[in-house]
Amino acid sequence: MPRTIWSGAVTFGLVSVPVHVVSATENHSVQFHLVHLADMSRVKVRKICELEDREVRSDEIGKGYEWVKARKDTKEQIIPITDDELRSLPLPTAKAIEIEGFVPLPAVDSLRIGGGYYLQPDGQLAVKPYKLLVQALGRSSKVAVVKYAWSGRERLGLLRVRGDALVLHAMRWPDEVRDPSELSLPVVDVDEQEIEGALALMDTMARDDLEGPEFRDEYTEALERVIEAKREEKPLPKATEPEARPGTVLDLMAALNESVAQAKASRREDADVHELPKKAAAKKTVEKQPAKTAAKKTPAKKATGRGPQSA
Repeated sequence: MPRTIWSGAVTFGLVSVPVHVVSATENHSVQFHLVHLADMSRVKVRKICELEDREVRSDEIGKGYEWVKARKDTKEQIIPITDDELRSLPLPTAKAIEIEGFVPLPAVDSLRIGGGYYLQPDGQLAVKPYKLLVQALGRSSKVAVVKYAWSGRERLGLLRVRGDALVLHAMRWPDEVRDPSELSLPVVDVDEQEIEGALALMDTMARDDLEGPEFRDEYTEALERVIEAKREEKPLPKATEPEARPGTVLDLMAALNESVAQAKASRREDADVHELPKKAAAKKTVEKQPAKTAAKKTPAKKATGRGPQSA
C-alpha cells in the first residue's frame, strides 16, 4: 500500500469527510545512478555551506526565502520559514480540501490538470459520507473543483470518481498556463476536402479503449534487455529497422488515402478503401443560351410543367 502523503478532510458544505491522500500512479522507468567510470563507484552529491565551506547534515538544513533587494547597496536578506510555520498558515485549506463548486469535465482545460491522487476514508465514521460523495458525484456527471494547501502553497484541484474511489487531480492556476497566441503559428488555408480526409483517417484509427500492445512502454522494455545483455556479457540486442517512409509528401490527399489503407491493414481489416475525395478541378462557367423563338407563331397553351427554378 502506498504511503500517506497528506491527511485532512474533504469539506462539502457542512459535511466533512476525513481522508488520507495516497499516490494514484507509479513510476516504472529505469532509474540510473551517477558513477565514476574509472572504477564504477557511486558518485554522491554533497551539500556544502557557502560561508563555512563544509558539508552540512540534513538536520542543519531548512527553508529560506530570498528577499528581493530594493537597492544594489543593500545586503541580501534570507527569511527562514519552518515546516511548522507552513503547516500553521492562516488558511482554511491548510488542513482541508474545500469543494468550491461543481462543473462538467469538458469545461476544464486539460492543460490545467496535473497528477492524480487517491483519497481513502480515514476511519469508520468517514465511510458513509465518503460513499455519499462518490455516488453523488458519479450520478451528477460532474467534477468538483477544490482548493487545498500542500508543500507551502495553495492549489486548485479537481475531484472526480474512478470506480468506487475519489481521485484528486492537482490543477494549475489560470496564470500558469501560457496563452497559445505567444506561438508563431504560420497562416495557411486548409481545403474542406482535406479536412474530410483527415476525419476519415481518424475514424479508421478510432478505438474504444487504451488497451493493447500499442500502448506499452517499449523504451523501458528495450532498455531492460540491454541491461540484462550487458550483465550477462552477451551481445546487445539489435535495433529493429524502422519501416521505410516516403519523403516529403506534396499531395496531402494522396497521403491521407494511403494512411487510411495502412491503418486498416494494421488492424487486420479489409485494406480496400474508398478513395478519399480529390480536390475538385476548377470548372469553366458555361452560360446558358436562351431558347430560340419559333419562326411560326402558335396559339398560346396553358403551361402544364414547372417553370425554371432559381439556382
